[in-house]
Amino acid sequence: MFEKVNPAHPDKVADRIAGALVDLAYALEESPKIAVEVLLGHGNCHIIAETSVRLPRNQVTAAVSRIAGELAVDYAEVPQDVHLAENQNESVHCGDNGIFKGMPVTEEQKKLTALARQIYDAYKSDGKYILDGNRLIICQSNADSVFLRRYYADAEVNPLGDWTGGSDVDSGATNRKLGSDMGDSVTGGGLHGKDLSKADVSVNIYAWLKAQETGKPVELCCAIGDDCINGVPYDEITAIAKEYIRGVGGFEKFAEWGLIR
Repeated sequence: MFEKVNPAHPDKVADRIAGALVDLAYALEESPKIAVEVLLGHGNCHIIAETSVRLPRNQVTAAVSRIAGELAVDYAEVPQDVHLAENQNESVHCGDNGIFKGMPVTEEQKKLTALARQIYDAYKSDGKYILDGNRLIICQSNADSVFLRRYYADAEVNPLGDWTGGSDVDSGATNRKLGSDMGDSVTGGGLHGKDLSKADVSVNIYAWLKAQETGKPVELCCAIGDDCINGVPYDEITAIAKEYIRGVGGFEKFAEWGLIR
């Protein structure tokens, strides 16, 4: 059983905005420390960024406009806690406590993700999809339901009827669709809106990649300040995560589909 949402779902729009601001921080500073939370809906977008690098407000609002349309942006920017900042002064250390379980992606998860991307190519609007054995549920806003029922004859298409979707119907918040992003993998934190020093980003990616490589669950935990996790130097883990993020096109692109792409 698996649910996938597309990049136009309000929660994913919030993740994408948070990712875009992390991309901006990295464009301005080589190793920024940043954590972004986004809440949007009904014409408004509220953002709090704890960051070591000042983000130009016009570029923040431009990112929101590009991703989510013309919303009223309430942006609050505060510095990272001084004690936490000192943790990273000399070298890269784990930026938080955390537990992480990477799981191999199942055939069901691959199948539904491919279907979600296929539908999103045709309809760039809010959508969510469930596959449970032979039961396929397609909820796609602003779509021709008759056409979808014809094309996906065995699916339950928009069971309640046509719907509008988007942030004028539903609010969105960062890291609220981790099941869609991670499948059976487990985390104590969230993937999106954070720099690579944060274990929620780097260790999640590392554990997930190792699970795909080995075909077996990978369980890890860390304490804030750790410079090694399960025998692997933390700077090596962050380097692997950095390469993965670079490979998918940056933090904003990573937020579109999460780890299960």
